[in-house]
Amino acid sequence: MVAPRHSLGTRLVLATLGFCVLFIVVAVGVLTLSAWNAGRERMDAELAQIEQVYRGTLAKAIWELDRDALQAHVRSAAGVPSVGRVELKVTLAHSAPEKFEGSRAGWAGPGRAPTRQLVLEYEPYPGARETVGELLLQGDERVLWQRLRSELATIVIAQLLQSMVLAGLIMLMFNRMVTVHVQRIAAHLATVRPGNLGVALGLQRSERSQDELTQLVSGVNHLQGSLATYLEQQQRYERELAEHRDRLAHLVDERTAELQAANERLQSLARTDPLTGLPNRRHFDEVKSHEWRRAQRSGQSLALLICDIDCFKDYNDHYGHAMGDHCLSAVAHTLRAHLGRAGDLVARIGGEEFGVLLPATSEAVAFMLADRLRAAVAACGIEHRHSQAADVVTISVGLAVLQPGAMEDFEALFLQADQALYRAKAAGRNQVAGSIAEPGQGMEGDAS
Repeated sequence: MVAPRHSLGTRLVLATLGFCVLFIVVAVGVLTLSAWNAGRERMDAELAQIEQVYRGTLAKAIWELDRDALQAHVRSAAGVPSVGRVELKVTLAHSAPEKFEGSRAGWAGPGRAPTRQLVLEYEPYPGARETVGELLLQGDERVLWQRLRSELATIVIAQLLQSMVLAGLIMLMFNRMVTVHVQRIAAHLATVRPGNLGVALGLQRSERSQDELTQLVSGVNHLQGSLATYLEQQQRYERELAEHRDRLAHLVDERTAELQAANERLQSLARTDPLTGLPNRRHFDEVKSHEWRRAQRSGQSLALLICDIDCFKDYNDHYGHAMGDHCLSAVAHTLRAHLGRAGDLVARIGGEEFGVLLPATSEAVAFMLADRLRAAVAACGIEHRHSQAADVVTISVGLAVLQPGAMEDFEALFLQADQALYRAKAAGRNQVAGSIAEPGQGMEGDAS
């Protein structure tokens, strides 16, 4: 038997090593780019956090003209590792502009590092906001490269280890599962003679291993004619099986798509009011729980508006239920059209009652929005000559705003908004009444 000039094992080793080298180069490049982008995002997040930490104290120090405190804050911010340079501009209305700067030693410019600029505002008294300065934070590109170098070493080592282990496993499995048996088949064929054609070829492996080598042994033992017949039948069976599998897969995909569409329709119907198209009370209850937990966790305020159509029973009695349904739809459309933020929610929570959730909204902003909704409904001009508030359909709005740590659960906030709505009704309707919840206080701050 002639020894092979190019061993399959050797060729597989070379091909595997080549693939591993290519894979390492590509993977390291992709992971390095990803690590660089992640580093910039991390630095940008750190700069944003510094903004949040210093914006209030800097604005207050500027307003109080505390230059020592301003210089101390600038030095403190410049000492953060990810910060290359800090620049604070003081732009008070009745004083000359001033500038405070601080930078790390050896800082030459932001380069590819992120830069953030923030306008500082101060509220000397409720409702009055004045711009007092600007804060410029520039990242340190050296920190980015330092972090990237440390991550790059880890990436390269990990990819090398993974590739070498994978290559070793592939070569070991190929040698045990293929090379040894191919050499046995070649040795058997080299000894075949006219006198020993009855000696069957056998491989030293488990009988359960039915694969390509088994087909090869079967072909050698049954000669070329039997092998041709067998292969023809096998190919036909495989085609039929593939066609049957494809038909079954197509049927399964169709049925799955139908079931998914039906489930989506059911979910939508379960959370949508069929008359107005707004989210219903069930959807409102789910969202309110989520927003309540988020407000408690983040420390942000949460505003709740309860809007009720004035004298709606009289409207139904005199204009009929069909016109009443039309009135509800028109009011719902108006409320939804005047909510601009993606996180705001308006839902129908009762017969003629609508609830509006306003996350991260102060009392002043919530009151302005509530009054805008009230005015928008009145501006629709839906005739209502039997209303005690106006000649058109109007709404009364009860407002309550949660401040962090003020209440135990959402029901207390809802109760305050409902009581504020009652005060708006008692005061003559077509108006907004509100209260704000603070720690240790009850309902105060009637805004009607």
